[in-house]
Amino acid sequence: MVGVFVALLASPPAEEARPTTIGFSLKSFFVWIGGLSPLLQIPIVLVVFAVVATILLLLIEYAPRHGKGYFWLRLAACFLIPALAFMLLRPYQNSVIYVMAIALIAGGMLFFADYRAREGSGYTLQLVLFMAPAGILLLVGLIYPAVSTVIQSFFDKTGKDFVALDNYQWVFTNPEGFWSVINTLIWALIAPIVSTIFGLAYAVFIDRARGEKILKVFVFMPVAISFVGAGIIWKFIYDYRQGDQIGLLNAIVTLFGGKPVSWLDTSPLVNTISLLIVFIWTQTGFAMVILSAAIKAVPTEQIEAAELDGANAWERFRNVTVPGIRTSLIVVLTTITIASLKVYDIVAVMTGGRANSTVLGFEMVNQQQRFQSYGHSSALAVVLFLFVLPLIVYNARQMAKQREIR
Repeated sequence: MVGVFVALLASPPAEEARPTTIGFSLKSFFVWIGGLSPLLQIPIVLVVFAVVATILLLLIEYAPRHGKGYFWLRLAACFLIPALAFMLLRPYQNSVIYVMAIALIAGGMLFFADYRAREGSGYTLQLVLFMAPAGILLLVGLIYPAVSTVIQSFFDKTGKDFVALDNYQWVFTNPEGFWSVINTLIWALIAPIVSTIFGLAYAVFIDRARGEKILKVFVFMPVAISFVGAGIIWKFIYDYRQGDQIGLLNAIVTLFGGKPVSWLDTSPLVNTISLLIVFIWTQTGFAMVILSAAIKAVPTEQIEAAELDGANAWERFRNVTVPGIRTSLIVVLTTITIASLKVYDIVAVMTGGRANSTVLGFEMVNQQQRFQSYGHSSALAVVLFLFVLPLIVYNARQMAKQREIR
């Protein structure tokens, strides 16, 4: 069946074949819902999502079990899966053949699950069957692209001629590649430290203030804003023009007699720091929430004991609170560092990488889409991966140590 299915996928479609339909498709559903009022679209989409999620949970959780009801559930799935395939494949020629192949494979798997369920066994089989889709997606969507990217980084922009390490030499010598590496390191060093310091300060002082919940909401609000939205907001703040200023920052500068500054075009570092401020603004609330929860989990007995020993507030914070939240500090620092290494949206929205403000995440996409240079793009992706890898390994080791302690 697998061989037949692969052959069907590889065969060219018949030129005179007409698409087959069962009278309803996903396209017709979206066309119908697109003509409704937005107030009706939202509940309908939520209901459909809930129905789909419920069906998936039924198939995953209950279908492999033994019993008459579960048998009928598996039998119904043998009809529903081909119907869903019809809806998805309707626009394509030869869709009937594809649906037949899908029905045979799905029916065979469900029949085999039913057979094993009657024997009262099959846990290992069920485990393999239900993990197979995730394993295949992981192989096709992560492992294969990663290996392919590493190989592609040793070829030229067309992907045909082997150029050895020329692409990596370009990364560290060409202005675009060089500044993307330097700026990424600046982001990774400054952003997590400053965000964590501000988040920790907010967590300490807001916990002792009146209206704690309201103040935390205000600090946390930027976290809910996308990087694109944050970039647009701050682009208006940094706006530069001759004459009347609409940018808040330059309006303040000119109010005190200064000349407007092109914050996003001033290099080196001025524009990078300006972009960093936007990222820090969005991450400080995240750090505050995690660290606030960690501080409240520090045993009050330890703080009271330090107070009885004559330690002042700063000494109690430095010698009792900070060691008590060490794990949370590491989590916050590494999480924000990884996010800063992968940043793309803020640079793309605010500067487009001009004036040496580019970073690895942006330049990787820029080389691939704008210049069609797959070799340079792949080399940048590998360098970015090497930057992130130590943090991932460190986090994994810390999690393993925590499991051992527990």
